[in-house]
Amino acid sequence: MYLHLGQDTVIRKEEILGIFDIDTSTVSAITRNYLSRKEKEGSCITVSYELPGSFVVCTDKTGKETVYISQLSASTLLKRTEEIY
Repeated sequence: MYLHLGQDTVIRKEEILGIFDIDTSTVSAITRNYLSRKEKEGSCITVSYELPGSFVVCTDKTGKETVYISQLSASTLLKRTEEIY
């Protein structure tokens, strides 16, 4: 199954490691450093240039992590994953 993150971005549900609220999770310096490192590595994809609401951490079959920054809230994305079931 797939999860629509907004705009034209769709990811496989099986690849999702976590869905995080951007406002509450970026309070921590560890999370800010993680997101900064992923941006420098080129493995951070911005879904929309609107105000971000969440970020989704995914991994593919090879173990490569990708971070998607979405304008949708974490609660909206979570509801979408529940609808899949």
